[in-house]
Parts: sequence; structure tokens; C-alpha cells
Amino acid sequence: MSSGQYFDDDPAVGSDPRPIEVALPDVAFTLTADRGVFSADHLDAGSKLLLMEAPALSAADKTVLDLGCGWGPIACVSAARAPQAVVWAVDINERARRLTAANAATIGAANRIHVADPDGVPTDVRFDRILSNPPIRIGKQALHELLTRWLPRLTPSGQAHLVVQKHLGSDSLADWLRTEGYDVDRITSRAGFRILEVRRRG
Repeated sequence: MSSGQYFDDDPAVGSDPRPIEVALPDVAFTLTADRGVFSADHLDAGSKLLLMEAPALSAADKTVLDLGCGWGPIACVSAARAPQAVVWAVDINERARRLTAANAATIGAANRIHVADPDGVPTDVRFDRILSNPPIRIGKQALHELLTRWLPRLTPSGQAHLVVQKHLGSDSLADWLRTEGYDVDRITSRAGFRILEVRRRG
């Protein structure tokens, strides 16, 4: 049964769209969020830190994944910063997917932001970059299953950048990823958040 949580596929809470200003040093636009999705009334601190502090997308980043896209700020900023890239925006939440698709159209990137549920991404697609504020509150087991599903789809030289609150287990998550065969570095620690850089080992 749907409970209205942002990680439900069909939130029970009623819709109430509202404009959200996304203002970064190099990108600024107004997107739309809604109740029943993550951080429904502002650009959350973790996502903003990720967008400010993760290494810049480069010309080599042809395919980008925003895992757990919510209303799409990471996907939209990535598309604006990397016009050569195809951005996949994935979320289980159907309302979040609708918002991201609408926001992609708002910024003129509907042809490059592909919005999908987790089963809607072709199995042969590989990612040069994964950017994610992962849904920690789904629980440790579900989070591990999520990451073991998507991190193997990095290209050999690809990188994932994950923002995780320290008190919600960023350090233990890094340790677990290392046991799964990834190299993990903490590249930023600020305001209670860590940004973890994850790469294929070797």
C-alpha cells in the first residue's frame, strides 16, 4: 500500500506543485516540485553540495545517470552543464518521473534527459558518470541492492559520486562498497555530508 513516502511508486499524498529556484554559480533556473517527492519545497542541502563539489562533468562523460532523480535537479543541472551528454533520470516514484520530464522540457533538454523507472533503462546502457543523492531511508539492505544493481553499469573508467549524510552511515557505506570490489574516496566532507567517489577497482 502506498504511504505517501517519496520512495513509493505512487505517493498517496495529494499533489500541490510549487516552483523551486535552482541557483548555482554557473546554472540558474526555476523548476517544479510537488508533494510526495523528495525535498518537495527546496533544493536539499545534500544535492546542492553534490552539484557544487563533485568533479565537473567532462567531454568524456557521454552518458550520465541520476539515480533517484526526484523532481530532477541533478539531471537538469547535468544536462545544462554537459550538452554532449545523454542523462538518464531514474526513480521508482511515478510523480517524480513526471516532474523530471516536465522540468527537462522547461530547460529545453527533453531530448537528452531520458526519464525512466528502474526497469525502463535498456540493459546495454553503461554510464560514464553516476550522480546520486541515494535514498538512504529505504533501509540498508534495499540501498545495497540498489547500488549493486547500478554501480556495475559504470564504464571501465566511469565514476560514481554519491552524497550521504555522515550520521546516516556514509562511512559504513564506503566500507561496504570496498568489500564489494570498488575503490572509494571521500572527496568532500561538509555540513554533515560526505561525497564519496566510487570507481571500479583496478
